[in-house]
Amino acid sequence: MPEVDLAFIARQLERLVNDVAGLKDDMTVVMARLDRLDATTHSLVTEVRAMHSRHDRVAKRVERLEDADRDAPS
Repeated sequence: MPEVDLAFIARQLERLVNDVAGLKDDMTVVMARLDRLDATTHSLVTEVRAMHSRHDRVAKRVERLEDADRDAPS
């Protein structure tokens, strides 16, 4: 049976610390991607709302013009 000495424990601990550091870096990348997607989604929602608002204004303008044309004497 192999003996466990301090050098072995030190190597295993160093490997564990490196693995945790790698996981931390991976999580930082994933969070940055998530933040970017969140910002993109938020911007898209704002853009769609603005387009909807513009469409509503144009539709109301067309309705007013149609109403004025209907009410105008022939």
